[in-house]
Amino acid sequence: MEKFKAAMLLGAVGDALGHRNARKDSSASGRKVQEEPRASGGQDQLVPSQERWPVSDNTIMHLTTAAALTTGSGFGAATKAMCIGMRYWKPERLETLVEVSIECGRMTHNHPTGFLGSLCTALFASYAAQGKPLEQWGRDMMQTVPLAEEYCKKTIRHLAEYQEHWFYFEAKWQFYLEERKISEDTGSKATFPDRYDAEEREKAYRKWSSEGRGGRRGHDAPMIAYDALLGAGDNWTELCQRAMCHGGESGATGTIAGCLFGLLHGLDAVPTGLYQDLEHKEELARLGEALYRLSTQEK
Repeated sequence: MEKFKAAMLLGAVGDALGHRNARKDSSASGRKVQEEPRASGGQDQLVPSQERWPVSDNTIMHLTTAAALTTGSGFGAATKAMCIGMRYWKPERLETLVEVSIECGRMTHNHPTGFLGSLCTALFASYAAQGKPLEQWGRDMMQTVPLAEEYCKKTIRHLAEYQEHWFYFEAKWQFYLEERKISEDTGSKATFPDRYDAEEREKAYRKWSSEGRGGRRGHDAPMIAYDALLGAGDNWTELCQRAMCHGGESGATGTIAGCLFGLLHGLDAVPTGLYQDLEHKEELARLGEALYRLSTQEK
């Protein structure tokens, strides 16, 4: 239960940190974005609050989706779907996870790149709750995409018109997994370039993007968050450098990475100040508890 609460809280923390960075200067480099926290004593000394580091619509959508999932009032793209994976994390609920995450994504992003991003983050949250090795997530997600396609064939008219975009999502992810040398089950860790500082990460994020600004689409926002988790391990500060402090859509990537980090590691590695005055803190924690209770009590 504590990790589910941590996931909801740290998703919002990641959003607040990344959103502040993203709105300041859309052309900023990762290196430039990281200068302000250092001048204030470092990321660990920041105190996100409604006044200074408010959350964005990423958190509001995630919170609202979680509320819908825990009250049964409806369905909960990528930044609002982690709670779907938390609600339906058990392997036997995979079909439900696929259907709900796609429909949730389609409500606001009726395009394969968008609603497949929703599927991706929901799956990643379920894998975290299951305790799957991190390097396995990308491969298992790719193996689930055909199930999503079968579902969409039944529910979306003119699906053939989307085929090129569907292929684009799969091709981008296959390229990424091959680049990190985790496209096959070899049991090895992800491989990173010898030099992978803020400047080099910025180049990589732009390369993965479809429009030169990392994290703006449903394929690269989860990809950047996943890359950050692979590189940071259980180091929260390193995760912030990689997922929340770059020149792209860092609010989106921060939300996803923060939530998944919470599911993996809880709050122990995170400075208390980052969430003690967090906007919507009590509601986020309550929803994390509700998601855990419903997902574990379910027959």
